[in-house]
Amino acid sequence: MKLYNYFRSSASWRVRIGLALKGLDYDYAPIHLQKNEQFAGAFANQQVSHLVPALVLDDGRWLSQSMAILEYLDETHPEPPLLPRDAVARAQVRALAQDIGCDIHPVNNLRVLRYLKNDLGQDQATVDRWYRHWVATGLAIVEQRLAGTAGEFCFGDTPGLADCLLVPQVYNAQRFECPLDGYPTVMRINAACLALPAFSNTQPSACPDAA
Repeated sequence: MKLYNYFRSSASWRVRIGLALKGLDYDYAPIHLQKNEQFAGAFANQQVSHLVPALVLDDGRWLSQSMAILEYLDETHPEPPLLPRDAVARAQVRALAQDIGCDIHPVNNLRVLRYLKNDLGQDQATVDRWYRHWVATGLAIVEQRLAGTAGEFCFGDTPGLADCLLVPQVYNAQRFECPLDGYPTVMRINAACLALPAFSNTQPSACPDAA
């Protein structure tokens, strides 16, 4: 398998974590979003969304969207599981993952921030205010959900799908200096995850294209 990703992309990090939890090897293919490499060459021809991550399977087929890739990995390599077996619990895990992946991340990713600044003429202070607002709104919901589900990790005492999304989001929030004191459960789980090699060895600073 080959994973196209950008070291600082939180969506890419989600997949790196999932691959590491599953113990799966892959070729690392960097796409530098700040240099607009997503719009050039073979990657742009195959990945019509021009987004990372993209996972190329051994038979040459391409998969996109981080949560779809993570669920594919869970279905094809079921141990250790990223999702619980119980249908209600699976829905709860997916809901928490989507609180992050659908409600926090999309309004704060690079292309949105660029549009706010370059096309709408907002200064950096306004862009940062936008970012922090949506982080605060979203993590408040995540913190409340975790009150009913958390063990050592988001759901019980083993890391899973929701943890794959939580840790990269906290990393991004820290990069933008978002206040995080109001989310003690989020931060406790983040620390527990980063104590595991699957999370710490895949973090942005450990990537070959880190700069």
